Amino acid sequence: MIAIGGAIGVGLFMGAGANIAKAGPSIILMYALAGVVIFFIMRALGELLLYRPVSGSFAEYAREFLGPFFGFATGWTYWLMWVVTGMAELTAAAIYIHFWFPQIPQWVSALVFLVVLFGVNLISVKIFGEVEFWFSMIKVTAIIGMIVIGLGVLTLGFSDAGETASASNLWAHDGIFPNGIGSSLMTLQGVMFAYLAVELVGVTAGESENPEKTLPKAINTLPWRIIVFYVGALSVILAVVKWTEFSAGNSPFVHAFETMGIPLAAGIVNFVVLTAALSSCNSGMYSTGRMLRDLAANSEAPKAFGRLNSRKTPALAITVSAVLMGIGVVLNYVVPEKAFGYVTSVATAAGIWTWMMILISHIRYRRAVDAGRLPASSFPAPGGALLSWVAVAFLALVTCLIAYDKDARVCLYVAAVWAVGLAVGWQVLKRRDVPVLHISPSGD
Repeated sequence: MIAIGGAIGVGLFMGAGANIAKAGPSIILMYALAGVVIFFIMRALGELLLYRPVSGSFAEYAREFLGPFFGFATGWTYWLMWVVTGMAELTAAAIYIHFWFPQIPQWVSALVFLVVLFGVNLISVKIFGEVEFWFSMIKVTAIIGMIVIGLGVLTLGFSDAGETASASNLWAHDGIFPNGIGSSLMTLQGVMFAYLAVELVGVTAGESENPEKTLPKAINTLPWRIIVFYVGALSVILAVVKWTEFSAGNSPFVHAFETMGIPLAAGIVNFVVLTAALSSCNSGMYSTGRMLRDLAANSEAPKAFGRLNSRKTPALAITVSAVLMGIGVVLNYVVPEKAFGYVTSVATAAGIWTWMMILISHIRYRRAVDAGRLPASSFPAPGGALLSWVAVAFLALVTCLIAYDKDARVCLYVAAVWAVGLAVGWQVLKRRDVPVLHISPSGD
């Protein structure tokens, strides 16, 4: 359920509105294309996980196959990604609250949600897992329900949208690429943000009861989740309501049900997208705590981050991450209308680095297996290293598109500053010549 929840977040429920406005119906193809590449990445990660399941997997594999600096950089960058993503989710949740309570300031809602989710993560991993299970269940059930209702509108013609709903809406209004292929490709940055968190199953590997069984199952069902939850849901929504009616800053799902005029439906959908945002933020706090703990285990962060409390959670690591997520509350106070766009672009850049490290680590691992230096994994990726190279090329393309977009390229400036900070931090660590510590998943 954590894997399913990771594949459904505000990137779909909210970010898709801006992407539809830019790309029109071709946004469906962009989500499908990106989904194929994400599957390549996840199968590469799956092969590594079954070779050696560890908590903090991305940093561990980068450390093993690329060198200590890359483990250090990947751990801290993935931590940054989730801190920033947490800010985006808090922002989205606060915007959704405006649907019912427009008088509540955006920053107040963001602060309340931050405090509640911090408490959930601090109590125990069992509580986190239970909350995430139900968050994911709500999202899955709701999206299937939305698809069924949308298909009913298309076939039976009921609701206020019944007369205009038609599959022809997918191509009738200036074609599938109404603004040109270039505009469609420029949405890939936002599309890739929607897929951030699918790799979260790698972070949970060290705390999974039976990773050899559960991880392959979670990864192999990813294509079906993408087909149903992204391609299927967007196809139905854009067939029911023509693409020209969607805009940035609004959930296309909420808008579609408002257009249908079904009583209470828009409010129910708004509740669902609210739980999606809180679910992702909840996962972010879990992930940041474990990544800081992995860094501490390798003497790449203060030792205190590696300690567990009596409930076996890395309390200090979670607390520091949650406090920094509070910057999102400040952004919602200072620039509420731009907060979401700012933080999603930075999160995407950090996510691309993480995926790159997974892919290059996989390529190095396959090279070592072929040379007989390491044992083969029980879950080999189809296509081997070749498809990992294809995914690397795709991520390089997305990075170039980000650099071309004047609004999105600010994240590359942030990335440059972050890279300098990592380089300086690494030099400080090397001069200290601190011995590497190793902490088992149980904290021993």
